Amino acid sequence: MEGLKGMAWLLVLQSLGELLAHALVLPFPGPVIGMVLLLPLLRVPGIHRQVAACAGFLLRHLSLLFVPVAVGVMAHLGLLATYGVRILVVITLSTWAGLAATAWTLRAVRERPAHGDSQGS
Repeated sequence: MEGLKGMAWLLVLQSLGELLAHALVLPFPGPVIGMVLLLPLLRVPGIHRQVAACAGFLLRHLSLLFVPVAVGVMAHLGLLATYGVRILVVITLSTWAGLAATAWTLRAVRERPAHGDSQGS
């Protein structure tokens, strides 16, 4: 029952994120806005427990979520044969760009002085 309540929280927050994204014409996808809304709610023990139960279930069965993707790829093998190399290059470059941006951000944050440190003392 906890997992179902957690799924309800996730769906409500995703829907609320979609609503806000469309109503306010925000440049972010609704699910991302929903996750941002979820973040402070995870401090509430009851909500945290429910979402954790749902997340645990989804992670245990994660492989099942790839079945539709695999079926879609099999249904469009012609497109993959035509554009496969381009897709592979784009995926590789975007992955490396994401890793580089993450590493750069981590380095910048780690080298920044901690809040409250005095530089001149």
